[in-house]
Parts: sequence; structure tokens; C-alpha cells
Amino acid sequence: MNDKVIKLYKKRNLVFIATIMKDGSLQLSPVWADYDFGHIFVNTAEGRIKHKNVLGDPRVAISVVDNNNPLDMTTIRGKADDIIPDYEYEHADKLTKKYIGKDKYPIRQPGEKKIILKILPEMVFVLTELKINTEWLISMFLNSNLEILFFLLY
Repeated sequence: MNDKVIKLYKKRNLVFIATIMKDGSLQLSPVWADYDFGHIFVNTAEGRIKHKNVLGDPRVAISVVDNNNPLDMTTIRGKADDIIPDYEYEHADKLTKKYIGKDKYPIRQPGEKKIILKILPEMVFVLTELKINTEWLISMFLNSNLEILFFLLY
């Protein structure tokens, strides 16, 4: 796997996973994830839509974008080739530490059974190295806000 991709998954970046519904439509979810041993690991719970969808069709698409540079991103297509029990919340706790700095997953639900979708990447797209021109970005932000303000006033 490309070093840039691994760095994106090691950082505290939100990940988006698309799965396929029974009717063929797509379902997209923001998730916490990490990368290890050639796989992407997404934590979810039994019975959630992501889980149901990969049981029916294991194909997924995953995208991660650097929080500090939206031009630093990757998109991956692959398959959920395993579903691993996380009933003791070990993986959920690891991701909680990574994403919000707490030791324990804070949203435990009675009877919830956490699982890990183990995803094997098949196609990896990495955006070439681009840097943000911060002056341009600030200018675009200010101009768009001025346009909105102008629209609201008139």
C-alpha cells in the first residue's frame, strides 16, 4: 500500500464507506477506521445497515480526506472479506483513543455487539501531491460568504 494512503489512515481523519443496498442503491456512512496488515478495519455493530449490506454484497468503496488538506485524499474499492467480533470493544476503544482521545468507547448501547469489517483493498486511487494555496482558499471563502450575505440582504 502507498505510504501516503497509510498515513491518511493512521491520522485522525474521518473515513467514508459506501456499501450496496439490496435494491442496488448506494449507502454512505462516515466511520472511524484504521489500516493494518494490508486491510482497512471499520468498526460498526451487528445489524447496522453497513453490516447488513456487506452480508448481501461485500463490495465497498472507501474515501479518506486529510482534515488539514482536502486535496490530500485517497479512494479505495475493495471487499469486506471478513467480519470480526469486537464484543469486548477492544477495537472500538482503540479507535476512540485515536479519534477523540478517550480510553473507552463512549456510546455503548445495551445489547449492542460491535464488529469489525475487514476490508481488502482491490483498487487504490491516490491524488497526486497538491498543496492548498491558503490565500486563494481564504479569498474563495470570503467571496462566497459575501455572495450569500448579498443574496440574503437583497
